[in-house]
Amino acid sequence: MAIIFEKFDSRETTVGPENPSVDLLFGVLGTEDDVEVKLLVEATIPAFYAGLIFQHYRIEHLGGGIWDVTVNYAKKEPKETGESSFSFDTSGGTQKITQSLQTIGRYAPAGEQAPDFQGAINVSGDSVEGIDITLPVYNWTETYYLPDFLITGGYKANLFFLTGRVNVAPFRGFARGEVLFLGASGSKRGTEDWEITFKFAASPNAVNLVVGDITVPAKEGWHYMWIRYEDDEDTTAKKLIKKPTAVYVEQVYYYGDFSLLGIGP
Repeated sequence: MAIIFEKFDSRETTVGPENPSVDLLFGVLGTEDDVEVKLLVEATIPAFYAGLIFQHYRIEHLGGGIWDVTVNYAKKEPKETGESSFSFDTSGGTQKITQSLQTIGRYAPAGEQAPDFQGAINVSGDSVEGIDITLPVYNWTETYYLPDFLITGGYKANLFFLTGRVNVAPFRGFARGEVLFLGASGSKRGTEDWEITFKFAASPNAVNLVVGDITVPAKEGWHYMWIRYEDDEDTTAKKLIKKPTAVYVEQVYYYGDFSLLGIGP
C-alpha cells in the first residue's frame, strides 16, 4: 500500500506583495503506478496553505516505487483558478424581543404611579407583546475558483452536512458559536475548475445579560433566549404586573467543524 509524507525540506516560501508562493514537498513510497500516486496526492493536499491557493503539482518518478511531489501555492489574477473574492453587509437581522435593556422612564397621571414591569415591553392584559428590533448580524460571502479534482463527492457532502451549523472552533476571527454557515452554491466553469460561493452570518456572543432581577452569565450568538413571565404585584403602584421569573437559553443549531470547508480558519 502506497504512503505519502511531507519531506523535511518542505515549505520553501517566497514572501512579498507581488508574487508570494509556497512549495510543499512530499514523498510517496510503495507504488509504481502514477495514477495511484496522483489519487493519493489529490486526496492529501489542502486547497489553501498560508493564505495562498493551490495552483499545480508536479510528480517525479525516482524508481523503486519512490516518487517526489512538489505542490505549489500562490496567487493569480481575479477569476483564474485559485483566486477568491469577498463581499459583506451589516444590515442585521430582525428579532422579536419582550425585554428592554433598560426602562428610561415611567409616567402616569398626576397622583398615580406607573407600574414597574422590570423591562417587559408592551404588556397587555395577560400577555407580553414585545417588539421587533434589528439585531447586529454580519453577513458575508466568499467566492473561490477551485480546481476540478478538489471538488469530490465527499467534499460536496461536507458542504451539505455543514449547512445550518455553527462553528465549533474559532473561525475568521469569530469565537465559537458566533458564525452560522448558510450554505454554498457552485458551478463548474468548463472542464478546468469550479466557482463556489460560501455564505455565512455572524452574531456576537454575550455575557452577563440582565433580565429583570435575573442575570444570564453567557449566551452564544446563535443560541435562542426566551423569557417566562408570571403575574406579580407592584405594591408601590398597586397594580398587577408581568414579571420575568425565568430565562432560558436554548441551543437550536448543531456545531460543525468548519475546517472541512477547506477554505482556512
